[in-house]
Amino acid sequence: MAKLVNKPKMTFGEQVYMPAIVGGVGLSLRKFFKNTFSKRENGDIATISYPEEKRLYPERFRGVHRLTHRTDGSPRCVACLCCSTACPAQCIHIEPGEYAADDPRAGYERFPKVFVIDELRCIFCGYCVEACPCDAIRMDTGLHMPPSTNRDHFLYDKETLMSIPGADGSYQSGNTRHEPGDESYPGLTREHGH
Repeated sequence: MAKLVNKPKMTFGEQVYMPAIVGGVGLSLRKFFKNTFSKRENGDIATISYPEEKRLYPERFRGVHRLTHRTDGSPRCVACLCCSTACPAQCIHIEPGEYAADDPRAGYERFPKVFVIDELRCIFCGYCVEACPCDAIRMDTGLHMPPSTNRDHFLYDKETLMSIPGADGSYQSGNTRHEPGDESYPGLTREHGH
């Protein structure tokens, strides 16, 4: 059974919404004059004059991708394809290559011959960073995508990704990794296991 609710009594001013309109216009005018004619620090404007002014981003801000370097300058990526597999947008393309027989990493790991990220398809979820076992791909640059009208400018190849430093200016990762040839390397290979 439906319950009958009495309609509230409204005055004529409330019925034509005049007090609400006058209050809204008054608030808008107050904010306009306060922000236009007062000093900037006393105003309520939340906008900034980009690119002259830049907003401080949180430490975990996901910026443009980069590839970290080893101490010898080569990419830290071992072409395991974990990042491209984890990517929901399928924007990472990797073609693995094998090291030469005289290299200490031969038979132990691979390297990326081709590594391309389509930044226009990327949704900046960070799954590639989480999936990478070598900490080779990072999103800690603190940079936005630069504006462009050319699609090719958003296809970041291996050389471009390696030329972008982190927010701290470093090209290497903060996580140490023992590489073949280093003194701290434990000597494990596919032939000589644990």
